Amino acid sequence: MRLQDKVALVSGAGGGIGRATAVRLAREGARLVVTDIEAAGLTETAALVAEGGGQARCVTGSVSRRAEAERMVAAALQEYGRLDILINNAGITRDALTVRLKDGEVKAMSDEQWDSVLDVNLKGSWLLAQQAAVPMMRQKYGRIVNTASVAALGNVGQANYAASKAGIIGLTRTLALEWARFNIAVNCVAPGGVKTRMTAAIPDHVMAGLLERIPFKRMAEPEEIAAVHAFLASDEAGYITGQVLWVDGGLTVGA
Repeated sequence: MRLQDKVALVSGAGGGIGRATAVRLAREGARLVVTDIEAAGLTETAALVAEGGGQARCVTGSVSRRAEAERMVAAALQEYGRLDILINNAGITRDALTVRLKDGEVKAMSDEQWDSVLDVNLKGSWLLAQQAAVPMMRQKYGRIVNTASVAALGNVGQANYAASKAGIIGLTRTLALEWARFNIAVNCVAPGGVKTRMTAAIPDHVMAGLLERIPFKRMAEPEEIAAVHAFLASDEAGYITGQVLWVDGGLTVGA
């Protein structure tokens, strides 16, 4: 098993890609701390990990708050004595057009919609990485995998989400440069369309248009993204850092 005896923290693990990643890392031998804003999904994830013979400690909280990010990392150190892998997966959407005209009035994305997405997606990734880096620096070993999106290239109605995901790419490249001397690899996965609760809300006509643009003509399964997380978290990827891996069925080819 590629991750035998490694300790991993997976954020946003209450469902979707985060849950699939937690299950995959456990199957590869890692011991886990799984986090999310809600307890119910985490309990289900931990049960799936346990069914496969793995171990997962659940910690609820928001990655956008420094004290809670500190508590998540502290839980890993308390439970297992070390932290080797961070999968920064927590993310939200609050879609709206940047400016919309209706009946002569301007209706725009609100400050709350902008701030909440940037706080969770970008600030949350930074806070958890910052906290996780401390034990990783001490042990001279670490693997951090952040989660961007093809939306980082721009997407109508998602100025906040696109900005957060483009920011994650810049964050990834900068942390890779800063932390390489501590043997910490920092990379980024940028999924395209994935079958999750988030994408289940996409209207049928929009989904049809998206599928038409994907060369594989299908959405990814969460497990396919989890497999990439597992690779980048392993020693097989030990000489890869600062990279963005577009896992999108060919959507961005030529973009």
